[in-house]
Amino acid sequence: MLDQILQFFTLAHIMAIIYALNTIIAFGLIFFDDKPPTATMAWIMILYIMPVAGLFLYLILSQNIARQQIFRMTEEEKEGMGTLLDWQKQAVKDELSDDPDDLTMKWREMISMNLDYADALLTGNESVELIYDGREMFERLCSDIENARYTIKLCYFIVKDDFVGKRLIELLTEKARQGVKVRLLMDALGSRSIGRSELRELRKAGGSCAFFFKPFIRHLYFRINYRNHRKLAIIDNEIGYIGGFNIAKEYLGYKRKFGYWRDTQMIIRGNAVASLNERFYQDWRYASKEDLHLLDQSMKYAFRGNIGDIPAQIVSSGPESEKEEVKMAFIRMITGARKSIFIQTPYLVPDAPMMEALIMAARSGVDVKIMIPCIPDHPFVYRTTLYNAGRLINEGARIYIYENGFLHAKTMTVDGEVCTTGSTNFDIRSFRLNFESNAFIYDRAVTEMMNEQFRRDMQHCRPYTQKDRDEIDIKERALESVSRLLTEIL
Repeated sequence: MLDQILQFFTLAHIMAIIYALNTIIAFGLIFFDDKPPTATMAWIMILYIMPVAGLFLYLILSQNIARQQIFRMTEEEKEGMGTLLDWQKQAVKDELSDDPDDLTMKWREMISMNLDYADALLTGNESVELIYDGREMFERLCSDIENARYTIKLCYFIVKDDFVGKRLIELLTEKARQGVKVRLLMDALGSRSIGRSELRELRKAGGSCAFFFKPFIRHLYFRINYRNHRKLAIIDNEIGYIGGFNIAKEYLGYKRKFGYWRDTQMIIRGNAVASLNERFYQDWRYASKEDLHLLDQSMKYAFRGNIGDIPAQIVSSGPESEKEEVKMAFIRMITGARKSIFIQTPYLVPDAPMMEALIMAARSGVDVKIMIPCIPDHPFVYRTTLYNAGRLINEGARIYIYENGFLHAKTMTVDGEVCTTGSTNFDIRSFRLNFESNAFIYDRAVTEMMNEQFRRDMQHCRPYTQKDRDEIDIKERALESVSRLLTEIL
């Protein structure tokens, strides 16, 4: 029977079936999907140019997570959070300073947008520190974990089974034995080298571990395109970490390919930790299936002007929502700029609205400086980064290539007044496909710290100019063109 079926279905028959399936998918993309037109055209192109591989890639990469509502809230939680947000929206209108030089007044529209669009509470905070070196960051994290008395909550895209990851897990195991409540959340793909054996002692000690989008069969990832890219740590509900560092030796500068790893970590003390808590618990509840009540983690933290004097909002986004909240906050920062915009990003792959905002700022006389790495960790993405850098050079922006190792920092400052860092890259993947979180800080002193580091980093940069673009050979231009066509699915 099987032989007869195989004799009937020749290669031509199989290819005809595949093309028919691809045509059905193409019609579905056009008439029933809400992807951006450029993403739709990119997928149609792949389906017809590479019919077999394209069909496989589409089935693996193009799922609609928003329809699944993975972060469901109970009616009580929705009502409680809605009440809290409505109360703060009114508080922002009534209680923010009327002093036109006060930053919460100057950036009132952005604060209100983040409140209304991203449900991002405005919080007062006691201190904000910035760390730029991986070894310093990791030692600081280990020290805070060692000093923890009650709770440790960690969420990382990458935890590797190397000496850095082993040290962290051993430390968490020891704290769990001491009675500290330990929760470790990892992305299943990014942390794929961590398995049951690596976590056995931690679990035996009472620690809890979970993997985000864990596959039914290990290493068989059907949601490979949607990853929890957040890097968060909350210690004793008092200290919050947010930034770009993961837990692996390359982030500490121990991998020859990358050399020195330049990144940015923000450490916050204050009520923004409550927002980090809420974000962590939503991710944890989905991944671990633990029964948790979100209001217990957020209701007691609200807008109180007398609790710390550094205003901050934690904005999160991901494919569970179609609003692209972090991207919208970025665009609002850029369009609000009057003097300067300093950006550091490993990937410069903005979508059309973001590119237009940057061009508009540069053409308006704003000092737009963008720093990118010299080392490509993803060749297609890096070629697209250079292509987009060339476009912005033509519009008046200044591009700098960091040459002291690998630049992984994800930062932006505007006018020396507001700054942001977190896990979000300036690329479509971060805006649309990954689960991300960023802190937005409305404070001149903190923003100046970030600007000062930008200036120090410029000492290790070379300008990327129109002359560099003119010297690119035909082969590289062709590869850039192909990479650019795949922008929407990179």
